[in-house]
Amino acid sequence: MDNEIPTSILAIDLGGTKILLGEVTPDGEVLNTKSYPSDTTTQAIALEHIIHAIHDYKKTVPFIAKEQIAIGIGLVGRVDHENGIWLEIEPGKSQETDVKQIIEALFHLPCGIDNDVACATKSEQHFGWGTLSNNFLYLNVGTGIAAGFVVNKEYITGSHFNAGEIGHTVVAMDSDVLCGCGRTGCVERLASGLGLHERIIALKDEYPSTSLNIEEGERISAYAIFDGAESGDELCSKVTEDAAAALASTIMNLVRVSDPDTIILGGGVTNNTYFLNRIKHYLNPRTMRFVTNGLVLPKHSQTESGLIGAALVGLETSKLLR
Repeated sequence: MDNEIPTSILAIDLGGTKILLGEVTPDGEVLNTKSYPSDTTTQAIALEHIIHAIHDYKKTVPFIAKEQIAIGIGLVGRVDHENGIWLEIEPGKSQETDVKQIIEALFHLPCGIDNDVACATKSEQHFGWGTLSNNFLYLNVGTGIAAGFVVNKEYITGSHFNAGEIGHTVVAMDSDVLCGCGRTGCVERLASGLGLHERIIALKDEYPSTSLNIEEGERISAYAIFDGAESGDELCSKVTEDAAAALASTIMNLVRVSDPDTIILGGGVTNNTYFLNRIKHYLNPRTMRFVTNGLVLPKHSQTESGLIGAALVGLETSKLLR
């Protein structure tokens, strides 16, 4: 058949609540996906869930391509992508795991791994804004906050595979919002999805007239907060404005560090027109004058970005073994 797809990569994107598996071609086309429940309590438990998901996917989802040439996995936390070792799931929870060796022994395919934000950044680098820019910043604002830097076409990893953990940069020196890292005023505690929720809970008694529906034990979505702010709710406006100012400060600080011409805002939190405009409101034109492409959204959806990036990591490993 003329339209037969010769090869594909089995891509895995590990998240806090779900694992997404998909078949992806070497040129970045997602052919099929299936999601599974996730548990990231420890690296061992998370890897068990990944292995189970791969077994189930192979049994229940027919592959479209003729041959599968690699497995690529995007993981949360710090990842040694050069040696295939998952170093830690979060600071203080280190359980070095040779994911590459384990997966290759079980499934007999080359396996590459990397951090989830690195995967999303590489997706943009090869199939998104990276086709127009050699110097860009991918800022992921979701449950937490992290970044991927591409400088002169090179993805920056750092000496300990820890570059881009910018959620713990302080942007509010006079803030009393304590972060898990031990400092106050970190951008992650002010502007991430979890940070927004925690800010609402902390301030709700000061704004008894809020129209926001706050239920015990229920996570408040960022979009509900932004909708409230747009409607004039004082509590929502306070939290939204603080978050927008914090992210704008972070962006401007990072612009001074790496001189990007493009800022890509990924993750679920910034995919909101009102909030995006509030961030732009706090950006200083002089600082941003060389960011010629401005603030942009990813070329691919959040779901596809992680899978495509994971596939690229698997593909690179496959090429190295040839």
